[in-house]
Amino acid sequence: MAKVIKLRKGLDINLKGKATAEVTTVKCPGEYALIPDDFCGLKPKVVVKEGDNVLAGDALFVDKVHPEVKFVSPVSGTVSLVERGERRKVLSVRVTCDEQQNAKEFNTDGDVKALLLESGLFGFFRSRPYDVVANPDETPKAIFVSAFNSMPLAQDFSVALKGQEQEFQAGISALAKLAKVYLGINPAQKELESTTDCEVTVFDGPAPAGNVGVQINHISPINKGEVVWTMSGEEVIFVGRLMLTGKVDLSRVVALAGSEVIAPKYYKVKVGQKLTTLLEGNVNEEGVRVINGNVMTGLKTTKEGFLAAHATEVTVIPEGDHADELLGWIMPRFNTFSTHRSYFSWLLGSKKEYAIDARIKGGERHMIMSGEYDKVFPMDIYAGYLIKAIVTGDIDRQEALGIYEVAPEDFAIAEFVDSSKLELQRIVREGLDILRKENA
Repeated sequence: MAKVIKLRKGLDINLKGKATAEVTTVKCPGEYALIPDDFCGLKPKVVVKEGDNVLAGDALFVDKVHPEVKFVSPVSGTVSLVERGERRKVLSVRVTCDEQQNAKEFNTDGDVKALLLESGLFGFFRSRPYDVVANPDETPKAIFVSAFNSMPLAQDFSVALKGQEQEFQAGISALAKLAKVYLGINPAQKELESTTDCEVTVFDGPAPAGNVGVQINHISPINKGEVVWTMSGEEVIFVGRLMLTGKVDLSRVVALAGSEVIAPKYYKVKVGQKLTTLLEGNVNEEGVRVINGNVMTGLKTTKEGFLAAHATEVTVIPEGDHADELLGWIMPRFNTFSTHRSYFSWLLGSKKEYAIDARIKGGERHMIMSGEYDKVFPMDIYAGYLIKAIVTGDIDRQEALGIYEVAPEDFAIAEFVDSSKLELQRIVREGLDILRKENA
């Protein structure tokens, strides 16, 4: 029987627009894009040029520091654009897909790490500390896989897993050849308790219980000098498909969710797919924010954007630019969410759904050490003091307070409740980048 860890700290936010379990397959659109910024810590070097023909699984760019780490095309077709920005920064590599898809074939009989590097799937590993693309020269003490996301409007992995159970098990078995694998699940995922070649732990609690960082903290905390790798459940399925078929298939099931979506549901798409294939005719046209990823951790994008490499949902919420609230925050309300019971809506219980817009509702102000982070931060870390150490640039203090264990997403709920309106995820990302350079 799997070990159960009960978490009490955190916050569940019940938002309108949850995706129904219906899954629709979207046909191959004209253009896909692989975006280097989706792979944190990468210094990309493009290895194709416009007009080249590529197969699904052919490399589009590699890491300059570790050129054996490849990032491959999700489809077969013609390289249509190598998009560059200021100082020739690579923004994206775009491929116009063929009507008839073909994939590169790989030999699955050899070393697992070599196979993952050659196929481009190694780039989906994230390494802690620093939450960046894993270094193939390092040996992790463990690999952590979280099979659920507890954030609001997040994808239900059980929907994505349906019909892919064999691929998921094959992926876990392949990862187990690299290091010990820990699998985190929630109490509803009974079907995953029997997964072999890994240690299964049930995490029962509010968001961010599904964050792999929270799970690492409770199972095997990271000490200075140690390295762990992480991978999401969907990406484990990528690995399993490769092991079973010898081909790279970056198809995934994503949730299109949010209060501004007309018919929220699941879509089977490929990494890098154009978002118009999901959004066209299915979202309200005026005053909306499209988020590439989860509502708490994703990035603002447009309807013409492309699905991010790690995204398991596309979220659409009101922008809030033209909101008109009589008497502002002092008006008693039943339809506005508050963590501090500022409105009467708390009387309606946790089942009430809210349509929260993108407004910050206040400006950045002095940081008050009120302990509000700690109430929603289920890790053995003093979150408020760690943020102060990052802001002040005190590296020794950051190390003592556990910066090696965290990633920006671990602070998403704390950022939501923060009365100081600080961009905690941005602060943590900058702190990790600085620390990485110092230790290089």
